[in-house]
Amino acid sequence: MMKYSYFLYCFLLFASSANALGVNTTETIQLETSQQKFTAGETVVLTFSGTQDPSILLYCANSYGTTLVSPKVQKNQLHYAIPTQMCNKIGVVNWKLLENTTSLSGTFHIIPQANPVSLETYVGPPSIEAGETDYTMLVVIPTDALDNPVKAKTEVTIKRQFLANEQQEIVQTNHLIAYQNLYSPQKSGRMLLATECLGLNSKEFTVEIMPAIATDFEIFAKRSHEYADGNQITTFTTSILKDKNNNVVSDGTFVEFIITNANGNLLKTSGMTIDGIATAKMLHPDRAATWDIQAFVVGISESNTISLTYKKVIENFTVSFSENNRNMEVGPLRSFMNQLIPDGLQVTLKVSQNGKILETYQKESRDGFVNFQLNPNSCSNGNYDFEITTAGITKTIQNKKLW
Repeated sequence: MMKYSYFLYCFLLFASSANALGVNTTETIQLETSQQKFTAGETVVLTFSGTQDPSILLYCANSYGTTLVSPKVQKNQLHYAIPTQMCNKIGVVNWKLLENTTSLSGTFHIIPQANPVSLETYVGPPSIEAGETDYTMLVVIPTDALDNPVKAKTEVTIKRQFLANEQQEIVQTNHLIAYQNLYSPQKSGRMLLATECLGLNSKEFTVEIMPAIATDFEIFAKRSHEYADGNQITTFTTSILKDKNNNVVSDGTFVEFIITNANGNLLKTSGMTIDGIATAKMLHPDRAATWDIQAFVVGISESNTISLTYKKVIENFTVSFSENNRNMEVGPLRSFMNQLIPDGLQVTLKVSQNGKILETYQKESRDGFVNFQLNPNSCSNGNYDFEITTAGITKTIQNKKLW
């Protein structure tokens, strides 16, 4: 009896021990996929062994977002197919298996495809100044079929042509791009640029090499005669404006001509360059004068100073009265060859009485004469003084009676 009881006790103890081992034992989950790098666009499947529980999710995250992936059970393993949007973009993908008793996580890399299909090329600024100090930057981003930049240290050939010179330079991609600073040559003109990467060529780009700022220059004057007739035109021109590298400045460079007369008064005219030469015009003065002329590219360069003298064109003129002295005729006004002065010469009349100016009239000559009609409403009967000025000549008539 005691022997039977002993065997029963041993059996129950063994059964109890076996039950406790089954509760505490857990499955060991292992990653079977050993590949760490995948090409963009390639199908990525992570395989795990040690469990067949389809409720275990895989958490995935990259720089574009996060997602949860459900497995498929095949051959006693869990297969997690990574979503296409994560497989198409290069970078690091972090994953973690969401299983309560197992902390299993890791990373894998998506790398770009081997050959680019597009060259994103940017050039700027589109115009630079000649002289080897200014530069434009060319930036190239070779990308694969999924718009991923190619791997670092991929060689990019930069080609440029300027005048009779052609050059090629090789740069390598770094931080997703390749770039080069292209300094301007000394001459002005048009530079053509293009890029090539692994047999793929970009389109042509253009950079204008503009002349630098103008250096000092000379001016010249041309006129039909030297008389101050107030009718003819004096033409001012510059020498060819060039920069420090002997390039002709850009068309449209603004040149200002400043004219100073004997009284210190300033006149101004201006012109814009065409083929490096600026031209400006100024009407002759209507009285004897001396002009000092200097031109400026404002804030940049200046010319020499030239001097022009204009002789008076009228030596004398006559004044006659009629109609109770209320009609005054000035003329004939004759020029340097005794010809009638061209129309438009200004004549000024001042009417005064007892030293006080009552009226001032201004008219322009026509056919060599100017007529002033004195209105009885403003100039009643009485004695008046008249001062007539034209072409820098002043004639005074005193105590003239009007009735």
